[in-house]
Amino acid sequence: MTNNEVIAILHSLIGSCKKGFDAFRNASESVQNSEFRRLFNIFSQQRAQFVKELESETHRLGVQSGEVPELNNTIPFRTSKTVKQTSFQDEATVVAECQREEETAVNDYQEALKSDLPLDIQYVVKRQYMDIKDAYDRIRILQRAA
Repeated sequence: MTNNEVIAILHSLIGSCKKGFDAFRNASESVQNSEFRRLFNIFSQQRAQFVKELESETHRLGVQSGEVPELNNTIPFRTSKTVKQTSFQDEATVVAECQREEETAVNDYQEALKSDLPLDIQYVVKRQYMDIKDAYDRIRILQRAA
């Protein structure tokens, strides 16, 4: 596997983690349940850490800092109309959106792990995958509680 192919996979995972970061941060701002809010904040911080780790790996492979986009502030499951109407959303809706986002992340990581990544990068990706899979399972449990 070439350096460029590894970098492309890492960039894809960075994008997935950034989407997760945004989704969880926005979810924490959209629910009243303090336990849900706490968990979403933890997952958001975790995704930000994953982005830093993956960016570090791309830098090690020769990618310059400016070539990796920064975390953005999109709100993937709230429209501006909804935000103006109410500051909080139905928890079940928010949790369902987070579950969809995590399912996508799980699939992205599974695809990356099928690649012939260098062992040191494979280790990072596998560790992050296990945490994302755990988060996905926890969110599925939240879905039943919401």
